Amino acid sequence: MLAKRIIPCLDVRDGRVVKGINFVNIRDAGDPVENAIFYDEQGADELTYLDITASHEKRKIMLDVVEKTATDVFIPLTVGGGIGCLDDIRDLLNAGCDKVSINTTAVNNPEFIAEASARFGSQCIVVAIDAKRCRHDGSGEPPPWLTDSQPLSYLNISSHSDTAQWEVYTHGGRRAKGIDAVRWARYMQETGAGEILLTSMDRDGTKAGYDIELTRAVSEAVNIPVIASGGAGELSHLYDAMAEGRADAVLAASIFHFREYSIRQAKDYLQSRGITMRL
Repeated sequence: MLAKRIIPCLDVRDGRVVKGINFVNIRDAGDPVENAIFYDEQGADELTYLDITASHEKRKIMLDVVEKTATDVFIPLTVGGGIGCLDDIRDLLNAGCDKVSINTTAVNNPEFIAEASARFGSQCIVVAIDAKRCRHDGSGEPPPWLTDSQPLSYLNISSHSDTAQWEVYTHGGRRAKGIDAVRWARYMQETGAGEILLTSMDRDGTKAGYDIELTRAVSEAVNIPVIASGGAGELSHLYDAMAEGRADAVLAASIFHFREYSIRQAKDYLQSRGITMRL
């Protein structure tokens, strides 16, 4: 059995690590490179940087952070936020990251995932899905290709109002897209994604536990690894995401950033409950 992974998530804004609740109420959590070195020494399996204020002007800040991190940290590093073209991926990989995480651009242009996978390999293309439980009729702002392309109509929430439970959001969780999150994950696998980073917007930063129902639904819908994100507050939550949600990895922030638990404590706990870990 493949070992499960623990991945600290570092949300980076203007060169600093920050943490919020439900994508808002941001507070500072330190220097990203110092945090990365700490987690490497702690035994984290991977790291993820999410550039939450990415733009053309600020991209250089993130590239500098990645370059400095790659000098001292030797576990796999994923970077996401503001990736809009193949050159962005090339620049980040050249700076030293191992994988890139793509959300908004994937929704706006699914073919971008196919192009990126063909050029750089699916192993480094992670599709991030920010999902929220449906509370309306899916009348957000679906991308034109979804409403105009009949073969892909099965992705539209309005076409499956009786079964769709989670909707895809973009732009840092600000825009509903009328897309069924579970069907979207399956389509992204078919398009070329090598991994899914699945965040429950309802649970993000709440420390109330991962959305197990969402995690399991996506994990069972695809054959590529699924990383559960959003809601970790106790070590038992990590176990639930892996054992009940069938996630291949868990992303966590608050419980590690503010030293509530160490990576080693988390791994020992999971191993003691029958989860295969790299110790």
